[in-house]
Amino acid sequence: MKSIIDTLKSLEFFKPLNDSELLKLSEYCIVKTYPKDAIMLYEGEHSTNISFLVSGLAKVYKMDKYDNEIFLYNIYKDNMISELSTLNSNVITCLSNISIDEDSIIIDINYDKFRDDFISSNILTTNFLNEIFSKTQKLQCIINRELVFDSTAKVAHFLSENLEMFNKLKRAESSVLLHIQPETLSRVLKKLKRLEIIDIDVKKVKVINPMRLNDIFQGV
Repeated sequence: MKSIIDTLKSLEFFKPLNDSELLKLSEYCIVKTYPKDAIMLYEGEHSTNISFLVSGLAKVYKMDKYDNEIFLYNIYKDNMISELSTLNSNVITCLSNISIDEDSIIIDINYDKFRDDFISSNILTTNFLNEIFSKTQKLQCIINRELVFDSTAKVAHFLSENLEMFNKLKRAESSVLLHIQPETLSRVLKKLKRLEIIDIDVKKVKVINPMRLNDIFQGV
């Protein structure tokens, strides 16, 4: 298994750090492994760490009052998992449930020490803010998906952002994530293929015109 320093070096977020800074940071990091289908955090749970996904795949979701799962978005490797609503607290409250969709490696970093040693010293501040802005953008996409997009825009957006996952899932599973009927998903895929925006080979979708695909949901 990689050393903690090697693990940190493998993440784009920590590329600006020199060896002495990486050594200092590694003193309060823990590398963990999670099996597929494990629950990493529940909504409302508190943590004193910020977490990054080194490898694997995580899913962020909520549960409605009928215990139905509402998919929000995926977290891919080399991205921050933690959702921060403030920089002033030492405790991070998870705003959603986070589960593991593939065997994953995660690195936990003591947030209080990280903030004092790096953020307060204006080291990695830009990277940190970019991660927070990325989360905000994802939330905006969720609002569009649930309140603005029609079925075609929903499917186009999902194919644009999560094509690899889409091709791993059964069509019925994708329909659940998109909150549309399987028949609707099938109809939209046929429409996109007819318009020569995608191609479908043995149930695997390939985007052949990404610009036109993006136009479908960006123009909504």
